[in-house]
Amino acid sequence: MRQKGSLGWLKHDLTHRGPTAWLLTLGLFAFYFILYYGGRTLAGVAIPDLFTPIAQALHLPSKWTFYGLLYTLAIAIGGAYVIYKYRHNRYQVIRTSVVIFVQATLAFSVPWVLTIFEQPEYYFSYLWPLQIDYFYPSTILSMPLPFILFSLLGSLIMVPLLGIFFGKRWYCSWVCGCGGLANTAGEPFRHLSNKSSKAWAFEKWSIHITLFLALVTTALVIASWGVGQNYPVFAERAASLRSLYGFVVMTLLSGIIGVALYPVGGTRVWCRYFCPMAALLGLVQKFGRYRIRVKDNMCISCGLCSTYCEMGIDVRAYAQRNQDFVRASCVGCGICAEVCPRGVLRLENRWRRDPQELSMDALLNETYRG
Repeated sequence: MRQKGSLGWLKHDLTHRGPTAWLLTLGLFAFYFILYYGGRTLAGVAIPDLFTPIAQALHLPSKWTFYGLLYTLAIAIGGAYVIYKYRHNRYQVIRTSVVIFVQATLAFSVPWVLTIFEQPEYYFSYLWPLQIDYFYPSTILSMPLPFILFSLLGSLIMVPLLGIFFGKRWYCSWVCGCGGLANTAGEPFRHLSNKSSKAWAFEKWSIHITLFLALVTTALVIASWGVGQNYPVFAERAASLRSLYGFVVMTLLSGIIGVALYPVGGTRVWCRYFCPMAALLGLVQKFGRYRIRVKDNMCISCGLCSTYCEMGIDVRAYAQRNQDFVRASCVGCGICAEVCPRGVLRLENRWRRDPQELSMDALLNETYRG
């Protein structure tokens, strides 16, 4: 509901794709463009480096440390807002507190402290395939053995194992910085996600294509490291693919578009359409324990669950059909259950119910309806 006064108009305009929302989007695009390309010359035009002097004034190692500080502050401030907004909901309070802690420590403080002790800058909250270079031989060979083991075992064993038991929410809504920013600073924009069937169709293709490209890029880079000396053309092509993936996926889609489109496209554009980790965990989630349980014959079709689903899932359609469900894209943020006025939805970690039990439930339901 729109509040009265200028402040109410501004809040409504910012969160409902008004002119100020588009201006904010342009501002975010400009911010990231200068962040990535400041100090360079593109098409004969010198791009000013605005952030390195600020970092130096704050005695920070680089503009990327300054960006990490801004990112962490955005999550902390946005997280405080979310905790206050959902202070009655234990799940949201704990989840958001963990997100803030992980970002402040594993994704910011720890990497910075490591460089102070002349160790490689390592982000324990990011794993392959999201942090794709952690599987590149050149990166692996430059890291201490504990970091190598964490990268390999964490990516190949911990990620899928936890995905089976807890779904993708353990990472996408509790650990990952991309999801952390979306669920804190991006909270006012969560309702802007595209709910159309065309968006769902695009999502299913785009995110799995990105995962495929991550797999191919990783495999070719590893292969070129092993045989590149004998096949220089192959090594050159692999290096080109590595650079292209880094620019398109990591810089453009993740770093720029993923955040800049918050005010007009919702907060999970990167997570929903392009993140290779989300794609991998989504596939695991379909066969795991996580699901959303629906209470039979309780839905009043208000549509709040679908409206506030940041992943664009039509939750109401499942509730209307009394259908428990698990969607590969669901990140388990729990807001659908929070906004439901009748408590119809519940996030659960349990194996699928016995088919005979389901049959008996259906028989009983049909009997009572008759």
